[in-house]
Amino acid sequence: MKNLKKTITLLLLFTTAYFTHAQEKQLTKESFDVVNLHYPGLENVNQLFTSGKYDEAARALLNYYRERRKIKSPDFNVGDETRFRGKDIGKANQLKADNALLHQFQPHKGYGYFDYGTDINWDYWPVKDNEVRWQLHRVTWWQPMGMAYRSSGDEKYAKEWVSQFRDWEKKNVLGRSKENDQFAWRPLEVSERIQSLPGTFNLFVVSSNFTPAFLMEFLNSFSKQTAYIPKNYSKEGNHLLFEAQRILSAGAFFPELKAAEEWRKSGIEILNREIKLQVLPDGVQWELSPIYHAACIEIFLKAYNSAKMAGVAKEFPETYSKTIEKMMVATANISFPDYSTPMFGDSWTFDKNGRIKQFLNWSKMFPENGLLKYLGTAGAEGQLPNYGSHALSDGGFYTFRNGWNDKSTVMIVKAGPPAEFHAQPDNGTFELWVKGRNFTPDTGCYIYSGDAEVTKMRNWYRQTRVHSTLTLDNQNMIITKAKENKWSTSKNLDQLTYTNPSYTDLNHQRTILFIDQKYFLILDKAIGKATGNLGVHFQLKEDSKPVFNKTNNSVTTTYEDGNNLLIQSLNTDRVTLNEEDGKVSYQYAKEIARPAFVFEKPKTTAAAQSFITVVYPYDGTKAPEISIKMNKANDFEKGIIDMSLQIDGKKSEVKTNLND
Repeated sequence: MKNLKKTITLLLLFTTAYFTHAQEKQLTKESFDVVNLHYPGLENVNQLFTSGKYDEAARALLNYYRERRKIKSPDFNVGDETRFRGKDIGKANQLKADNALLHQFQPHKGYGYFDYGTDINWDYWPVKDNEVRWQLHRVTWWQPMGMAYRSSGDEKYAKEWVSQFRDWEKKNVLGRSKENDQFAWRPLEVSERIQSLPGTFNLFVVSSNFTPAFLMEFLNSFSKQTAYIPKNYSKEGNHLLFEAQRILSAGAFFPELKAAEEWRKSGIEILNREIKLQVLPDGVQWELSPIYHAACIEIFLKAYNSAKMAGVAKEFPETYSKTIEKMMVATANISFPDYSTPMFGDSWTFDKNGRIKQFLNWSKMFPENGLLKYLGTAGAEGQLPNYGSHALSDGGFYTFRNGWNDKSTVMIVKAGPPAEFHAQPDNGTFELWVKGRNFTPDTGCYIYSGDAEVTKMRNWYRQTRVHSTLTLDNQNMIITKAKENKWSTSKNLDQLTYTNPSYTDLNHQRTILFIDQKYFLILDKAIGKATGNLGVHFQLKEDSKPVFNKTNNSVTTTYEDGNNLLIQSLNTDRVTLNEEDGKVSYQYAKEIARPAFVFEKPKTTAAAQSFITVVYPYDGTKAPEISIKMNKANDFEKGIIDMSLQIDGKKSEVKTNLND
């Protein structure tokens, strides 16, 4: 029995070795076509190649990469042995690595793991969300496999990775089918692969399973994928930025490849052009999505660092870095004291510690910027600016702020120009953060694209009526093109007035007044001959448990800690308060029901109609009693505001002009 077991074991080992060897391609002269054999350091490789000793040349090239130290990946490097050996790589990474051995992959973090079969089916589409199928081809579990290999030293991870790399290459040949090209070869996914592959390469290159023959397969595949991008760049937006940055990085990391210089030049040319087009004068990226804005900062930074590594940083003009700094400051100005940013557009929540680390890294590039240093050190160093409220007028992000700490009140409003894919028809919407609580988080996006059912779910979140702004007959805005009429700040009154041509024959003018650095008065005017049902919508945090008072058209939150909010219509004409269905999505493919409501009234003639709403944060469980009186000089038609507010019996005068 013992001899039988030994025989079976030897047979299995022989079979495994046989099939592993069978996958190895015979090296030929053409195997080296992508390599610049005259690159400094490859003299021995070139000599062996010239002598026709292709196996030995590949072995020498592999030794070169195993010893290479000067070229650094931002992720993982050959000399990182002590960083990983015997170290815990984290439960999430370990799970990804171990599940990958079983061909159980998690293409998208919004979903769980899916079994792609013993013989990997790269066409499997378990959830009819396009992102699942696209992101499968980003092969994000390969780096965790490399980390697990470096930590444990277990060759099973390296062996499986080599097998999966070859399997992907074999089954996803460019041109196999239009459908496969759409997913496996979308330029963004190709760029994702070429960004992660250098780090993965460094993690596995020391493995005995990383053979000379596989090295040549890898370099040829990497070169083919990278060369694909310049011929198929995305038209515009952050996709184009990602692709350009990653092709530049590919050329910087593999300078030994013949096309490396061409890749670097292509990436630099695109980024120099696009940073001028995609970043508005105030530093806001034109998709008007805070998350993608921050992502674009990282793109420009990574590109600059790659250019430095390649010794070509001078190809970026001084204006390039100044624009990056302006983008960083813009991020600071649309950040709440807990480091979160509004979920406008296709945004979601962001880890606080991650954002602090981000600001710290940014401040190292711009050490003289006190605000970046302040946020990067959580207030330990640096300094705050000499302003509170701040306008990013080109991008249409307006921040009302009475401070930068946890006790502050901060409202961030979106009222900007037309934007790209990630923007929504939501001009006028806002998030209000008071003393550590975001009372009115934006709806979010929930999901991106897919079949008809998935698209229907996405479109629900893109409706104008599920944002805090005005609608006509609950229809989506036709145009998002806000014109700033007035922005002013003073000790007791900050004001934003803008006009947006929301519908055919109907402009929406919204004025937000931040009064006494404490509360807000929102004045909405529907101007034009269009008729229909007008609504001013609001949404609240999911745990707010509001009380709806239809007698005085007020809604109050009921938080037990006493940090509460009153939203009340102060119209003297008839306005109806109605509850609505509400949802919020803080994470991809996750949604939560939440309270939502609308103040409504009909517009039956060409005459303008107005709404007056007070948004009042207060302490305690009893909301203040608020009423309004229009003074004699008040004239909405002319834009003259002269009103008296009574708040718990205390009179407050509100006087301003909406237009100058």
